[in-house]
Amino acid sequence: MIMQCIAIDDEPLALSKIENFARKIPYLNLQAQFPSALEALAYLKKNKTDLIFLDIQMDNLTGIQFLEVLNPRPLIIFTTAYGQYALQGYELDVCDYLLKPFSFERFLKAVEKAYQLTGYTNKKSDKADEYIFVKTNYKYEKIDFDTILYIESQGDYLQIVTDNAKTLTLMTLKNIEEILPSGKFFRVHKSFIVALDKIKSVEYARIHLDQLTIPIGDAYRDSFWQKLTR
Repeated sequence: MIMQCIAIDDEPLALSKIENFARKIPYLNLQAQFPSALEALAYLKKNKTDLIFLDIQMDNLTGIQFLEVLNPRPLIIFTTAYGQYALQGYELDVCDYLLKPFSFERFLKAVEKAYQLTGYTNKKSDKADEYIFVKTNYKYEKIDFDTILYIESQGDYLQIVTDNAKTLTLMTLKNIEEILPSGKFFRVHKSFIVALDKIKSVEYARIHLDQLTIPIGDAYRDSFWQKLTR
């Protein structure tokens, strides 16, 4: 469920920016960075990746020339200061095209698109997936699904509350909702997802989890009651 990626760019500042942006996305892991396409090509002969952030204008081997010899080809997001390559990029069937200087929001949008294309979001019902790794500061923490009580949105972050801990990670409810097993969890509010098997009782607009109380949003009330009573 973690999407692996590498970055190729002959500008150190560009690589640093991608590294900083990638660190903020819990389901994205930057495996390596390369100042030339030739170095990246050697790496990919021995290693697999899901996604490549690829500059176009580079010495010795351009990004486009790199794509022509790359086989198999992961998902590609072009990162370039030259807008005239946009059409050619789409003709090469790249995932997205980031025109420098790009913002974190635009970077995230491109990553989201790539994540959807990998098919990872379809794995949430796989019985082998009994846990999730989330990024906290500079490390990934493993959280077993069976230990989760509820998940709360706190601005740009999520607080994942388990039987014995609280974990804060930079992620959206929509992202994690696509990863969680749908039969075990349910979104009951714009800010809350609850573990169905941890519910002790339900009032009209309140869910009780032992000593905890979670509100049920008006927009989610009917679908939640249908889930409970079907």
